[in-house]
Amino acid sequence: MNNKITNKPSKKNLNALIIGTILILLCCFTPLLVFTLSLVGLSFFTPYLDFVLFPALLLFTFLTMWSYKKYKKKCRICDNDTSHKTNS
Repeated sequence: MNNKITNKPSKKNLNALIIGTILILLCCFTPLLVFTLSLVGLSFFTPYLDFVLFPALLLFTFLTMWSYKKYKKKCRICDNDTSHKTNS
């Protein structure tokens, strides 16, 4: 019986950051957020959106790239560990 256990890293963090980055991109480059704010009666926030959305976009993009590198590093470590176990 083969008792090989693989500890693949979780993609939850990476997926959440990718979704967050896409949502901020939609709010930055489309009138989606402006329309939503005017729909709920908060259109007076519209001139200040750039002060929040662009730094948030940069932050989410950085965190997504960092999380992807971290995920790939864990995948390489996991692949190396499993290859050493199967060769033994």
